[in-house]
Amino acid sequence: MARSSSGFVAGLTAAAVAVIGFLAYQAQAVAPSPAELAAKPQAPSSAPAATASNTPKPRKDPLALPAGSGTGERVVYALADRRVWLVDEKNQVTHTFSVMPSTVSPPPGAYAVTSRSGAVRGSDGVAIEHVVRFATVQDVSIGFSAAVDGSTPKPDPSKKTGGVRMKRADGDALWTFAVIGQKVVVVA
Repeated sequence: MARSSSGFVAGLTAAAVAVIGFLAYQAQAVAPSPAELAAKPQAPSSAPAATASNTPKPRKDPLALPAGSGTGERVVYALADRRVWLVDEKNQVTHTFSVMPSTVSPPPGAYAVTSRSGAVRGSDGVAIEHVVRFATVQDVSIGFSAAVDGSTPKPDPSKKTGGVRMKRADGDALWTFAVIGQKVVVVA
């Protein structure tokens, strides 16, 4: 019986060594290298250690003004976010709102308001107001506007339109802010 219990102990010992070896390998695989440790400031020892798996990534504020959108008083139009910001001379956002882009969009860059119309019929046949134009792309005038009926439907993809539509209250705010010559910054 002594012989079989020594075999059992040897088996347990081998299993324990294997588990310890595996855990050591895992720890080494996720631990930072000495060079990485030297490059990063160390947290105080009283602070709990954070790991990548349990530290939530900071969420981007969907209403935050896009980085790289310039400085000073301007209208910022983010194509991907489908959002416009009105920014004062102190770089403070005074108003932001969502928009429905047209089928033709301006490339990212800086523009200026070139013309305005109080009330007209849009290229899609809809009665619109507070039209603020700032670019021309593929012979299509690009501008912000609000439908008089308050709608913001998706544009017909078979037509080349340049109206970036918004709600009427947002159109009122943009109309007041974006006079002729006002800077308009378009970001991706």
